[in-house]
Amino acid sequence: MVAARWNCFSFQLVFAISFIFSIAEVCNGGRTSSFVRNSDLSRDMPLDSDVFLVPPGYNAPQQVHITQGDHLGNAVIVSWVTPDEPGSNSVFYWAENSELKNSAQGIVLTYKYFNYTSGFIHHCTIRDLEFDTKYYYEVGIGNSSRRFWFVTPPAIGPDVPYTFGLIGDLGQTHDSNSTLTHYELNPAKGQTLLFLGDLSYADAYPFHDNARWDTWGRFIERNAAYQPWIWTAGNHEIDVVPAIREVIPFKPYTHRYHVPYTASGSTSPLWYSIKRASTYIIVLSSYSAYGINFTI
Repeated sequence: MVAARWNCFSFQLVFAISFIFSIAEVCNGGRTSSFVRNSDLSRDMPLDSDVFLVPPGYNAPQQVHITQGDHLGNAVIVSWVTPDEPGSNSVFYWAENSELKNSAQGIVLTYKYFNYTSGFIHHCTIRDLEFDTKYYYEVGIGNSSRRFWFVTPPAIGPDVPYTFGLIGDLGQTHDSNSTLTHYELNPAKGQTLLFLGDLSYADAYPFHDNARWDTWGRFIERNAAYQPWIWTAGNHEIDVVPAIREVIPFKPYTHRYHVPYTASGSTSPLWYSIKRASTYIIVLSSYSAYGINFTI
């Protein structure tokens, strides 16, 4: 009786397998395109790429970028790096069609990571800006100063139209350059970028080569200096490598990219919230510190 049942089961199993293979043969769609993805595009751009160029002039500000500077949208954090010496930590700014220049004072930071020492990282918050207004701003000194602009959002309201861009996992490959170019040329014209984590991918290099944080900052400046990028940290920002005695999570990220976390009552730059136009944005990093460990 048992043998009969086994033979019946064996027959059903063989039949089922034969049926699956026949379906697989019938469903073979064949090759529909000759396209082969160019693997070179997923490689990092070389250090001499034009997108990584250092601006001319002694100690000229570089890696300029802005983000929202308060909870409601009428403040901006301006950040930049000076490579040779601290220089000025002031930002001069003025509204379009106004001759009155204002100034704000910022802070200067540096950090070390293994055998790397950062340039002088500046963060300056411009406050009490008018909504829906174009502002120009300058950083640097003398012939090395540089000028940029941004537009503040409309006042907060339930039906205020506003356009956000979304980018994550950008890195600094040839594909990264295409992605940023597509965003810049998109006819929808994003007014603020929500960045979803994984910035420079410097951790892909031996000893997490922090010089690749510098190249990435110069790469995104062409857009991030003119509209706010709202930052979220990802796993590629953790940068913990006990083997080289780097045990502080998010060290390069938190030194380079300041966010207005205290304005929303947060205790960490890895989670915070902002309001902008008709949106309420909550930033949560799923890789942030959790007790004595962190999630990966």
